Amino acid sequence: MIFYFTGTGNTRWAAQLLAEATGEELLYIPDELGKTETYELKEGERLGFCFPTHGWQPPRIVREFIRHSTFNVQRSTSNVQRSTYIYALTTCGDNMGYAMRIFEKELQQKGLHTDARFAIVMPESNVCFSFLHLDTDEKARQKVEAARQRMTHICQVVTERQQDAEELVKGAIPFTYTYIIGGYYNKHLITDEKFWVDKEACIQCGLCQKLCPVDDIKGTPPVWLHNGRCTNCLACYHHCPAHAIHWGQMKRGQYLLNKLLDRK
Repeated sequence: MIFYFTGTGNTRWAAQLLAEATGEELLYIPDELGKTETYELKEGERLGFCFPTHGWQPPRIVREFIRHSTFNVQRSTSNVQRSTYIYALTTCGDNMGYAMRIFEKELQQKGLHTDARFAIVMPESNVCFSFLHLDTDEKARQKVEAARQRMTHICQVVTERQQDAEELVKGAIPFTYTYIIGGYYNKHLITDEKFWVDKEACIQCGLCQKLCPVDDIKGTPPVWLHNGRCTNCLACYHHCPAHAIHWGQMKRGQYLLNKLLDRK
């Protein structure tokens, strides 16, 4: 059983590779919210979590899902029966700070802990900070190729249920990234208040409304509901085929993994 959340497709790609390697079910977290609260893990079934790093922290929607869910895992009672193998993977632009540490604390509140933890560097997609910039196409392709090789290794680690595996990319100053810069980001910039649409450019396709994981967008041209549910995944921004959606006053480019792969 693999739970994942994605905005631009980076994390979905990683989660799909894990699902193919393990043969286990892939579940999209926004679809699971409010549908069920208890998950029964079969004997021998792994429990995986895949999520992007947002501002050097786990996305709010992922933390909310963990808090409102119960995972009935198998616990070892003998040398014959194995406990459920639990792992987590986060995707990030260049580093993930202490995002995994925060995620671990959420799991601990459920009496769970991970047997393996991974971070995969993927092309940058955050357009909300002035000092962050999207990668060039060449750099993005290099990151994806390196990530593809890393995922081959990670799939093997998970398939073999290797214990105490920790392969993270915390960066040079993880505390500052996560709790100071990331603290500001997650407190003040996780909002739909800064999204706006160029109505002349909008082709009224409705894709942004369809893709919003928290149903925060209605109509064409889109209107954000300001209901406090926005998780700032930037799916509406990056998926807009006309690049009519913008965030704040900075006009940046777009990134989608599928578009990058299609150009290969």
